[in-house]
Amino acid sequence: MRPALTTLLLAAGLMLGCTSKAQERPVPPGMAAAFFAGGCFWCMEQDFEKLPGVIEAESGYIGGSKAFPTYYEVATGGTGHAEAVRVIYDPQKIGYRQLVDYFWRHIDPTVKDRQFCDKGTAYRSGIYWQSEAERAIAEASRDELLRSGRFARIETEIVPAWKFWPAEDYHQDYYKKNPIRYSYYRFACGRDARVEELWAGK
Repeated sequence: MRPALTTLLLAAGLMLGCTSKAQERPVPPGMAAAFFAGGCFWCMEQDFEKLPGVIEAESGYIGGSKAFPTYYEVATGGTGHAEAVRVIYDPQKIGYRQLVDYFWRHIDPTVKDRQFCDKGTAYRSGIYWQSEAERAIAEASRDELLRSGRFARIETEIVPAWKFWPAEDYHQDYYKKNPIRYSYYRFACGRDARVEELWAGK
């Protein structure tokens, strides 16, 4: 978990009674959605929104059992959810395989129930497929990485997409709303340094 910053956010959530009551919005006509978990959803949101063809990335929770989970409940491991992003993209400009390949290169797929400085099941990595075609693409991409010999193992789960619950408003576009605090967290967490170490030369 994000050490001091997580403590502050959890406290703020308790004081404000923050509960995510948002429902997943419809996908705009002609667009498609994909779901990924790669640790901190603030970071995944920023990474995907840099990618041409991606319309937006929305922070939220996936893979758990409780309806309308809150950040506090998810971060403390009480619901089984993972921090995740819903990526809205234009399939005329970018394909699902490209999204999957991009995803791998922005996470650490070798660790279980953590990403970088964030630890716990809420920070596991995952690809959440919505069709057999997406499942086949995700599994083929993973298998190619294993055959390449770059990684001895891959811990990223590839499972059907469960209900996605959008996170509280203060998490959405966090990197834009709080650029200094976000940049400090990302640097201190060692995310970019570890990604560079894992993917150097690729």
